[in-house]
Amino acid sequence: MEFWAEIVGQPDAVRTLHLEAEAPGAHAWLITGPPGSGRSNLAFRFAAALISRTVEDRERIFEQVRARTHPDLGVLSTQKLLIDIKAAREIVTTAHYSPAEGRYRVIVIEDADRMPERTSNVLLKALEEPPERTIWILCAPSEADLLPTIRSRARSLRLVTPSTADIARLLHERDGIDADAAERAARLAQSHIGMARRLASDAESLERRDRTIEIALGIETLGEAMRAAASLVKVAEADAAAITEQLDAREREDAIRSLGLAPGAAIPPQMRSQIKALEEDQKRRATRSLRDGIDRILTDLLSLYRDVLLTALGADPELVNREQGARIRQLAERWSAVRALGMVTSLETARERLARGITPGLVLEALFAGAVAGTLSRSELSA
Repeated sequence: MEFWAEIVGQPDAVRTLHLEAEAPGAHAWLITGPPGSGRSNLAFRFAAALISRTVEDRERIFEQVRARTHPDLGVLSTQKLLIDIKAAREIVTTAHYSPAEGRYRVIVIEDADRMPERTSNVLLKALEEPPERTIWILCAPSEADLLPTIRSRARSLRLVTPSTADIARLLHERDGIDADAAERAARLAQSHIGMARRLASDAESLERRDRTIEIALGIETLGEAMRAAASLVKVAEADAAAITEQLDAREREDAIRSLGLAPGAAIPPQMRSQIKALEEDQKRRATRSLRDGIDRILTDLLSLYRDVLLTALGADPELVNREQGARIRQLAERWSAVRALGMVTSLETARERLARGITPGLVLEALFAGAVAGTLSRSELSA
């Protein structure tokens, strides 16, 4: 079972997929679980195990799978808000290829919840008449995020939220992170594996997260609320830029190389449309990255106001934001538990507004204006 050792806090899921890889019985799997639970990592481990002809080959195959270079692997993912139908049609076509080297051809769809109905229907046809040696692995937050017709054609595997201790242990033992730093990163990431690794290894990411909490704790007036909203949009923009800048540059270099051009060479007119298409894709990804950054900020704020709520209730909780314990207790003394609960509810409303495409700055302004007012709407009270 060493091959599965990096899968954190999912012993039942690992046991199931380990046995399935030995003698596959399902042609499609749906792996669901909360953000950061390790859906994609588990999916690619499973894919490598299915492709490999021997147990000894699994680690070698996994390196190719992780790099998306194995000929028997197909991956459908997106940096956009939605997976488009053209990409779905292309991956469905490749599903009919016979395995080139391994036992099976495996198609992994990350963020399957980002498929609109038209795109899902393309996949549905492929699942209804699956090729004999092709296995599909879909990843999504929950079964409800996919069409019932797709869910009914895949075997479901539900992941749980890994514990802070499990993630801290992984960061310490595998990545060599100091034990205290690993514990703090895992706790602040609220058991999101990818975010915990980022907070533990990137000082600027941790600083931006700390800045988010500092800004929220400093809001007392309406003017401060508006300035806080603007400041946090800038925090999210900086976070998104840090994620996308290096990726954009690498993609551009790869595109220019694939066109047979030397680095720094002028792009001929007949090739400019391809570079322009890449730049348009990168702009869409930047938009998604900014919204993802705002969503992470809302998640961090939820941990803060949850800490305030539990402290106001006298629960003596294990604080997520332990480093701000004194200020959280002060805020809990000034606020009632009802007001803290109102902020928790308002944060869920803010996330819904963000998902509907409302401008991030307006979402944050409404959230913090409510924090200053300290009142709940009728809809919030009934939610």
